[in-house]
Amino acid sequence: MTEIHGLFETHLTVGDLDRSIQFYRDQLGLSVAGIFPERQAAFFWVGPGKSAMLGLWANGHGPQRISLHTAFRTSVESVITSPETLRNAGMTPLDFEGQPAEEAVVLAWMPAVAVYFRDPDGNLLEYIAMMAQEARPDLGVIKWSEWKAEPASSSLRH
Repeated sequence: MTEIHGLFETHLTVGDLDRSIQFYRDQLGLSVAGIFPERQAAFFWVGPGKSAMLGLWANGHGPQRISLHTAFRTSVESVITSPETLRNAGMTPLDFEGQPAEEAVVLAWMPAVAVYFRDPDGNLLEYIAMMAQEARPDLGVIKWSEWKAEPASSSLRH
């Protein structure tokens, strides 16, 4: 069996390709890898070193929509500060349940810290970072502030 080292690319369908190019380039800061109007597609590099790619494909303005999910790996500190960054950019940070959030959440079974938000087409995006602490599946999904208050998480406090 071939060993898999990570995810190289993911693709999202979008209603307005130009609007989505602006969002992913200007709001999220991704570098354009290529725009192909004849194919109604655009590709972005995600992260350094051209090691991951996001593809956008126009599906028009029909009433049927598919909401997809893409998670962007980043640092713990970036995830923790992302709710404010997202709000400052006019976006709504969301918790694991899709509700507006003031802070990041911790997926304690991994453990990883995460913040969710939506692109202009309603696709669910996520900033996520793995943490070095022991997994605590018994805690479920909790707010970042609750994780910091846990005795086993004391080495994570800032």
